[in-house]
Amino acid sequence: MALHFTREEFAARMKRLTAAIAEERLDGMLLFAQESMYWLTGYDTFGYCFFQCMVVTKTGDITLLTRAPDLRQAQHTSIVEDIRIWKDGAEAKPETDLKQVLESLGLTGSRLGIERKTVGLNAHHGRELEHSLRDFCELVDESLMIDMLRLVKSEAEIDYCRTAGTLADDALDAAIRTAGAGANEGDILAAMHSAIFSQGGDYAGNEFIIGSGRDALLCRYKSGRRTLSQNDQLTLEWAGAFAHYHAAMMRTLIIGEPSPRHMELYEAARAALLSVRDAMQLGNAVADMFDAHARTLDDAGLSDHRLNACGYSMGASFTPCWMDPPMIYADNPVVIEQNMVFFHHMIIADSDSGTAMTLGQSYIAKSDGPECLSRHEIDLIRC
Repeated sequence: MALHFTREEFAARMKRLTAAIAEERLDGMLLFAQESMYWLTGYDTFGYCFFQCMVVTKTGDITLLTRAPDLRQAQHTSIVEDIRIWKDGAEAKPETDLKQVLESLGLTGSRLGIERKTVGLNAHHGRELEHSLRDFCELVDESLMIDMLRLVKSEAEIDYCRTAGTLADDALDAAIRTAGAGANEGDILAAMHSAIFSQGGDYAGNEFIIGSGRDALLCRYKSGRRTLSQNDQLTLEWAGAFAHYHAAMMRTLIIGEPSPRHMELYEAARAALLSVRDAMQLGNAVADMFDAHARTLDDAGLSDHRLNACGYSMGASFTPCWMDPPMIYADNPVVIEQNMVFFHHMIIADSDSGTAMTLGQSYIAKSDGPECLSRHEIDLIRC
């Protein structure tokens, strides 16, 4: 079996989950988020693009309902033993199959938590599931229960985050070696991915962001490749990923000479990143980090050019996104605890002058202050 954690660690996680289930007076949980299934059992798949559900009872029993292609996937990667298969077909109704599974587990008339806020349960299946389980059991939205349990990392998870940080650094080194006037964005991306895959890393939870020229102001991936000019700007956002644990980074590289506006925005982004880092103290709220970001950039006259969030939690994530809750935005009350991991991104897009500047690093919350997952400084990079 290809388990990334010991059975003792999985047992400790189950103990935390069953305690949360008891606190909410539930009889069990219906898990649809792949991150939840992976964290609880090691189950590693992209089969969540189809209907699948992991049923966890209040006593800690686990049953997985999935398709045939994921039978051996679960057997090889997870601690799950009770695996039920729903059959593909024109008349397939996996939601009805799930009801039958729940009946076999004695959960008729039960009160079950359900993860709705996940790509693992799309609107179609969600509607069919509500119809199938109507009058059978009570469903209670507990979309964030396991997300909040996953927020504080174990030492084993922290080790994976540190490895992911090393891979992210290696990808940046590869980008710097490849970038320059005349370089193609495709070659830069290939070098970054090669640096990660060659060291045992994984696909990241979403595409790496790459954009040059006017597209350096974008903070999403887009199709199409461009060749860098003599004086250019190149924005990159990427993550090292190891055992699905992520450490993200972000930079705007300057090709040739930076403009005065580049330097002005870099100084503001650097000051903002340092202020957010300094606000990442145990006992502070996540909102305190956002307030530091907003205050610093607003004082620099950049309120019109910044975003309304400046980062998010990092951990084990699956496509389509490596972002974990909670996000760093105003009034977020989540309290920062030991071994939480956050990615801080400072994104400044001045559309008036066509100038971009970004800085981003990932940090572990520690009692003596944040531990950076990167060996790289936050100096302006020129290629």
